[in-house]
Amino acid sequence: MTDPARVSRALVDLIVVSHTVTFEGLPGLVAEYSSAVGLRRVVFFAVDLQETVLREVTGHGPDAGAGGLELRVDGTLPGLAYQRVDLLPEPNTTPGEPGSRRWWVPMTDGVERLGVLRADTDGDDEGAREALRGLASTVALLMLSKRSFSDSYARLVRTAPMNVAAEMQWNLTPPPAYAGHNVTIGAVSEPAYEIGGDAFDYALAGSTMHLAVFDAMGHDATAGLTANVAVAACRNARRQGADPVETSRVVERTLMEQFGIHRYATGILAELDLDTGHLSWVNRGHPLPVLIRTGRWSKELRCPPAGPMGTDLGLPITLCHDQLEPGDRLALYTDGIIEARDRNGHRFGRDRFIEFILRHHSGRLGLHETLRRLIHAVMEHHAERLDDDATVLLAEWRGGHQGKLTP
Repeated sequence: MTDPARVSRALVDLIVVSHTVTFEGLPGLVAEYSSAVGLRRVVFFAVDLQETVLREVTGHGPDAGAGGLELRVDGTLPGLAYQRVDLLPEPNTTPGEPGSRRWWVPMTDGVERLGVLRADTDGDDEGAREALRGLASTVALLMLSKRSFSDSYARLVRTAPMNVAAEMQWNLTPPPAYAGHNVTIGAVSEPAYEIGGDAFDYALAGSTMHLAVFDAMGHDATAGLTANVAVAACRNARRQGADPVETSRVVERTLMEQFGIHRYATGILAELDLDTGHLSWVNRGHPLPVLIRTGRWSKELRCPPAGPMGTDLGLPITLCHDQLEPGDRLALYTDGIIEARDRNGHRFGRDRFIEFILRHHSGRLGLHETLRRLIHAVMEHHAERLDDDATVLLAEWRGGHQGKLTP
């Protein structure tokens, strides 16, 4: 039986000694301390940017993954543990070690999935399972603490070269997943390595969640710069207390100061009261948000459109209001999602987009796994090559059911 007090002490010691360790040094450090919690042959894997493969972190080479395994997210047991966010054992005992079990454990920060951890235990008791979960959580936090300044991590999670516009965007955007204060958020953008003018943003202030999606004109480095300026102006305005109407005006003024009327961005800017579910939002020439309720029906939210930000059309900006119910999902997206066409010219379409979310929601997949499968379906529909950026931001309001935010 694993001693919980011993596990806790070992994990605290691991965190204490990790402060000056680099990303490359994590595998050795984790291996050293995992034996103290009764775990053997511990290795961990980071998921790539598009959530298609899991790459072993070895600590060797320029990507800290030289000589390591690469496992598919789809069609493997480790990938299933990642998709379900569930601890899964190998079907058989470890060869040569009767009674020993091998486990795959998801590594998460809240609901952001970072990868999986593999470890062997002497048994299948609850103490061993708790040790596995505790170590996986600790390793996830250690990875988070190192990745922002590690080029090795950035190289490890990329499977293709990235252009300059995408480099700007991925360094600007918040994490692709969040859970807290009655809300779960997930977001995804493609093509991940060539994204230009799309951007999403969210941030929490007290009990208000700020949400935004932008689509800048073009698909090049200048489009990426336009989107970057739009997001920065949005953040600057709201951090000074501006509501969505005034924030969109600030974004417009800023874009015009930088680009005249030669560059613009459409967008949805919204505020969600996490205590009441009240939604306030503006439409700056963008595809309308979709509200998905109880996994059975959906509707498009309506709001009179103002012009795209940066065009100086002078159209009135209307602050619109809607009331969410517990369990509602709000989808903000760019037109690249529904405009993706197959070889025969058929669009992915709004109806297929909504039906996909409804079907996978009904299958009780997590919000983030639904998004992963959605964006892969869009890519497959367009033969893995999009002509335009495609972005989705999903926010699920739990309405007081805080315990249901994480798996």
